[in-house]
Amino acid sequence: MSMAATVVPFPSVRPDPMANVRALVYQQVNAWLESLAPLFEQGAPPTLRELSARFTATRGQLLGGCMKAFAEELHAHFCQQRQMNCPKCGKTLKRKRLDRRRITTLQGPLELERPYFYCSDCRSGYHPLDHALELAEGVHQYDIQEKLLRHGAEVPYATAAELVGDLIGLTLSNHFGHDTAVDVSSLADLDTVVPDAAEIRKRIEDAKTGPDDKPVLVVALDGAHEPTRPKAGRAEKRGPGQWKEAKGVRCYLALPDDRIVQLASWHQIQDAEAMRHDLACIAQRIPQAEVRIALLGDGAAWVWNSLTEAFPTGRPILDYYHCKQHLYAVADAYYEDTPQGVHWVEATLARLAEDRVSHVIAGLRRMEPATAKAQEAIDRLITYLENQQDRFGYDACKAEGMPIGSGGIESANKFIGHVRLKRSGAWWVVENGNGMLRLRCALYNGTFQRVFDKYDRALLGHPGAALERRQAEQRRDHVGLGQEYDLERVRPKVMRRPHLSRYLLDLVLPVVFPPAVGAV
Repeated sequence: MSMAATVVPFPSVRPDPMANVRALVYQQVNAWLESLAPLFEQGAPPTLRELSARFTATRGQLLGGCMKAFAEELHAHFCQQRQMNCPKCGKTLKRKRLDRRRITTLQGPLELERPYFYCSDCRSGYHPLDHALELAEGVHQYDIQEKLLRHGAEVPYATAAELVGDLIGLTLSNHFGHDTAVDVSSLADLDTVVPDAAEIRKRIEDAKTGPDDKPVLVVALDGAHEPTRPKAGRAEKRGPGQWKEAKGVRCYLALPDDRIVQLASWHQIQDAEAMRHDLACIAQRIPQAEVRIALLGDGAAWVWNSLTEAFPTGRPILDYYHCKQHLYAVADAYYEDTPQGVHWVEATLARLAEDRVSHVIAGLRRMEPATAKAQEAIDRLITYLENQQDRFGYDACKAEGMPIGSGGIESANKFIGHVRLKRSGAWWVVENGNGMLRLRCALYNGTFQRVFDKYDRALLGHPGAALERRQAEQRRDHVGLGQEYDLERVRPKVMRRPHLSRYLLDLVLPVVFPPAVGAV
């Protein structure tokens, strides 16, 4: 009697992807520990501060090696790739060689061996691993660029380079920080820097105390002068500096508990017409029916023309302290240095707070100045008050929870513009100064990450980036590659060529870290 053989299937065994990583990481840890072995041989044991300094100086060796292990395992296909289809013509290409490349990240330096392919028909070369890892063009990768940019938007580029360099144990050039800031800010337009309508609506909803609550939205507009200079090369003589007005708007919620909720800030060195257009674009993102709008400004005509056009339902409020300055100008000229002048100012402010503007103007016309200077000051104040008649009523504004002073925009002029642009000896080319203002607005609007991601996408040529490149002429071809990664990359026109210092780094590093035989 024959018996049929029973086939028992063995369970499929999948290789543990972490096995190779663990082995490589253990090697890095052992090498790092060996570098610390001399600590046990020195005479006096190190202090905690000395240990921390040693760990800081050597951690890049450890973490960079660990990152390399993960990168090579997670992208094993691209590390071992031997053929690919040309993304332009579809021709099958064979690997030419392995090219060694050293890069730096916040975690430390690492060196990669990347398969290189060349299409003789298209005369184009490719490193698929570079695109799979989304490597930046130069040595310093995007994480370093982002950290350096955040610091460079707060402090001078040289200081930012020193701070980030100390953090990661590398020497960074302040010119690299400057060039990165110029590149990123060139893509930071109003549409990216100002929060979108959904985010603004969310901030308003979060500030509400109930479904029927309408928070007070303050829209304040003002100008502040910044130091500018003509454009010139680094080796060329610069022309004389000139102070130009940076016009800025700040939209924020003024809550009953004296908290301010930032919605949007936008500052640029530009004329009144450009600011009017920008403010209109910002107004379209704000749900004006869900807030009570207070418009704040000084007596400048361009301020009120822009505010009332963009927010026609807003309540115009003349800055209380700006008005007070005009009153004191008359008091000084008419009453001179006497207590009666102070009393007159306080009484006049009380009448304006009750919206009795016509009474104040009538009283000014009854005054009998003793000097031509006093008469001129009175005439100027009458004209000023007549132009601002609908913007007083301070008591009613305070009763409704609306601010009467433009401190919100005055402080924004300082912490967005002056803190970075008005540094000792700093004179800015207008384009670069405006770029820095856009970056600082993004920091305080909470959109900085979105700005940097746009820069990242523009360099890497992700889908959709063409719409964000100011209608760039070049677009992707979407050629089928027969591979699991699209290698087509288009560099945006707005990005400038890397500075000479980046090329020098690429020349010096291969000397310090010589490539393997056959590498280029």
